[in-house]
Amino acid sequence: MLNDSQRTIVKSTVPLLESGGEALTTHFYRIMLAEYPEVRPLFNQAHQASGEQPRALANGVLMYARHIDKLEGMGNLPAQIIAKHVSLQIQPEHYPIVGTCLLRAIREVLGADIATDEVIAAWGVAYQQLADILIAAEEQVYAANAAASGGWRGAREFRVARKVVESSEITSFYLTPVDGGAVMAHQPGQYIGLHLNINGEEVRRNYSLSAAPSGCDLRISVKRESGGVVSNHLHDNVSENDVLGVFPPSGAFTLQESDKPLVLISGGVGITPTLAMLSEALKTQRPIHFIHCARNKTVHAFRDSVDALAAHHPQLKRFYCYDQGSSSDGADATGFLNQERLAQWLPQTRDVDAYFLGPKPFMALIKRSLHALGVPEAQTRYEFFGPASTLN
Repeated sequence: MLNDSQRTIVKSTVPLLESGGEALTTHFYRIMLAEYPEVRPLFNQAHQASGEQPRALANGVLMYARHIDKLEGMGNLPAQIIAKHVSLQIQPEHYPIVGTCLLRAIREVLGADIATDEVIAAWGVAYQQLADILIAAEEQVYAANAAASGGWRGAREFRVARKVVESSEITSFYLTPVDGGAVMAHQPGQYIGLHLNINGEEVRRNYSLSAAPSGCDLRISVKRESGGVVSNHLHDNVSENDVLGVFPPSGAFTLQESDKPLVLISGGVGITPTLAMLSEALKTQRPIHFIHCARNKTVHAFRDSVDALAAHHPQLKRFYCYDQGSSSDGADATGFLNQERLAQWLPQTRDVDAYFLGPKPFMALIKRSLHALGVPEAQTRYEFFGPASTLN
């Protein structure tokens, strides 16, 4: 446990983390991925190259240091981290590796004059405190998944029962368990982890579940990303009847029970978790406004299925916005979604539950717009496809 002196030391490093945290975490990842190859499959190298992963870790370390006295001040960040760890099957033996590399990075980036033995010792205790919290929380989820009806622990083999092209960029994979058993019910909005071997290298990736739970299969819908190792492998090399390793559903971005009007806003492949939410919400009588933005008609996946739902469910209103194209494409608007247009498509009341997902600039715009339009912040929810980050 941290003593008062160590807690004071950790808090005193906050200004250093604010100014140089990303440099520190970039160095941390450089050390760890070079010297501990066993953890490489746990990280998306594209997020390393873009700096997204170091920025997310720097933000997490900073939040932890700021709120070391009252960890509840970190908000939902720990829940996001736990969910991501569970989806990738992070294990207790991974934590000492991270701790060793983090303390070494602190020493090497800040220098011995600042990162004294006392500072390193304080951060060592602080890191172990956080590690113990995460390990315990993750074990609870692993155990619950294993005990659930149709649940499992670790990787379970699933066969690709169907592979369906949804648009020029997105393809769906329907996955059924090789053992023929039941499949645990996921919460709408959750994702699974895939455990793959590509060109002799182990990789793990998360993909949102794009259909409501059925008890017998899972569906993911994958966008082909330029240069994406896993997405291109799935599109080009994975066929029907192939077998994939699947980790149990995880994720904190889930549809909450409510009788308030529901607003689902997505951009691009961000539509995937909102489809599962839409299917679940249609079982109730709550009004639903489904807003989707795409570059153009050719990349707009699931349009026909959403249109069919709208035709049979008067409670559902759907709106489409295309960056490119014309009115003949059937979009409700062209150009980028903005606050004025969003105001027209929201319900009359602003007492709504709003969920949104898409590219980070898109989500930042939606977050600002919902706030400006009077939607209570506590009733807006969003998720990141990559590392947990911030929209500030």
